[in-house]
Amino acid sequence: MRLGVKDIFNLAGTKRGCGNRAYYDLYPARNTTALVVQKLIDAGAIIVGKMKTSQFANGEMATADWVDYHSPFNARGDGYSDPSSSSAGGGAGIGAYTWLDLALGSDTGGSVRNPAQVNGAYGNRPTHNLVALTDVMPLSPLLDTPGFLARDAKIWKVAGNVLYDNLTTFTSFPKKLYTTGFPPNGSNEAEKVLLSFLSKLEAFLDVKSSVLDYDSMWAESPQAEAANASTLSDLLSLTYPTLISKQQYNLFGKPFIADYAAANDGRMPFLDPNPLVRWTFAQTNQTTLEEGIANKTIFMDWWNSDVIKSDPDTCSESLLLYPGTLATPNYRNVYLKPPTIPSGWGVYNVAIFAEVPDMVLPCKLSFVPSNIVTC
Repeated sequence: MRLGVKDIFNLAGTKRGCGNRAYYDLYPARNTTALVVQKLIDAGAIIVGKMKTSQFANGEMATADWVDYHSPFNARGDGYSDPSSSSAGGGAGIGAYTWLDLALGSDTGGSVRNPAQVNGAYGNRPTHNLVALTDVMPLSPLLDTPGFLARDAKIWKVAGNVLYDNLTTFTSFPKKLYTTGFPPNGSNEAEKVLLSFLSKLEAFLDVKSSVLDYDSMWAESPQAEAANASTLSDLLSLTYPTLISKQQYNLFGKPFIADYAAANDGRMPFLDPNPLVRWTFAQTNQTTLEEGIANKTIFMDWWNSDVIKSDPDTCSESLLLYPGTLATPNYRNVYLKPPTIPSGWGVYNVAIFAEVPDMVLPCKLSFVPSNIVTC
């Protein structure tokens, strides 16, 4: 398989750029290869090159936020939509190049899933901590996962079996099917494709789907009262920015800034707007890393015990489907407001905080992806 590798993974004999010119110029070629990359090489993968990432794997919008390097182009539609990030190169490459079989990316807050959605690819965020991320640039070790982007589901599955440790084969499919955020009826082509996919999945599983109102479940739970958070937004609005900004700044940003200053007469390296905002937040916001970890743990324990439970025969007792994107273009020639920290709460955060897998399935070539969260 011909494999492209996101430029946050070490590859022996090459420099690691992480989307920043100052970082690329400062450090020499790596003398180690990341474990996840080596496992794929050992299985026969042919590395065709490193692939662009938004700066330090932070979320950036094309073209306004990309300063050091130009954002790759999304080949879908008229070719002028944002390819999303941070695995932007992987998504754009899989969408554009038929000779590229597979792209290795990372997903902390959606960095594989979002590019998969808008570039019409399969993509996944695996269960957290299935494989060690040694020799990989950190965003938040509590949230970081390696994932794939692919056009072919069979290749996607084979790659997962190679990379992820201790996978289990299950004997049957879940018999509960939930949705959230689905349109009540197909008012446009995208919604019709999505609802057609749901209907076919219901027939395949021989079940009828129902809407999962997890917000009400939380509000009525004893955990909500104990946490003094009547809504999930109350509990989790600052959890993601706290974890990624404080962990990346302390583990990666601060040493990089110090190394750069030592080599350049005390100067500060140039940073794109998004990492600059997030690293500043890490140094100034009063929410502690410990508070962020505590809130993540509260949600994870509640979700996995009370909402979608594991099952020995089906992995998860149920599937949860939600629409990722509904064929809405995000054009790269639109001026944007200055970036802010990625606060807030939504269903896309479930897998991040609960440490469960989330998979993007492009429903058909007309490009309407849907996400599935499993056990």
